[in-house]
Amino acid sequence: METTSRAGARNVASSSTAEGGPAAKTRTVEAYRRAAFPWYGLDDAFTGPRWLMQVGVTADGKVQHGSTGHGEVPSIRPDASGGLKERFAVVVTVATSPVRRSGDGTGHLDATTASSAAWLAGSGLLSSIWPVQLDHTLRDDWLSQQTEAAFELADDLEGAAWSALSLPVDAEPTPFHYRESEFGWVLAGSTRSGVHLGAYGRGMSAYGLGFSAIDDIAAYAS
Repeated sequence: METTSRAGARNVASSSTAEGGPAAKTRTVEAYRRAAFPWYGLDDAFTGPRWLMQVGVTADGKVQHGSTGHGEVPSIRPDASGGLKERFAVVVTVATSPVRRSGDGTGHLDATTASSAAWLAGSGLLSSIWPVQLDHTLRDDWLSQQTEAAFELADDLEGAAWSALSLPVDAEPTPFHYRESEFGWVLAGSTRSGVHLGAYGRGMSAYGLGFSAIDDIAAYAS
C-alpha cells in the first residue's frame, strides 16, 4: 500500500476545510484542481449537501489522494448527541501510482492499490468516531489500536472480513470490497478510469450508492 497513507489519513478524513470564508474555500478548491486525476463523488441520484474535505500530497508536492463529503458533515462529540446519528458518505479518490522513489530520495514508496483506498476510508471512518465512554487520553489509545486494525484489514481485501459488492461507477458496474462494523461501513475498489476509490459512511446504505467523476469540483465548495 501507499506508505505515506498512515501519516496523512487523519487529515484526509477530517471535516471539511471549506469552512472559514471565501478565501479558505478558494484555497481548498485550488488544492483539488492541482490533481492530475479525476475526482469522484456520489452520482446525481444523491441530491443532498456536498462538501470538500482535504487533499493528501506526496513529499514532492504532488496531489495523491483526497475526499469529498456527502450529507451531514461528521462532527466528533464526546457524548451521545452526535456520531452514530449522523448520515453521511465520504468518497476517497486515490491516484494510481507505481512503485517509486520517495521525495527525499532515501527509499521507495509502494504502488497505490485498492488497499490504499481501503486504508484511507477505514481510518477516515474511525476519525469521525468518539466512543462516549472514553475520555481524551483513552480515546487516543483506542484510536491507535483501531487504526492499526484498519490497516491490517485493508491489507487483506480477500479476507473473510470483506464481502463482494457491485456498484455503478460512471454508470458501469464495478466490483468493490465491502465491510460493516458497529461504527459504519467501508468499501474500496479500482475504476476503469485509472483511480482507486474508497468510501465510508453511516446512516446511508452503501448498497444504493453510485459514483461518478466530478465535472466541477468547485460545486462542492458552494
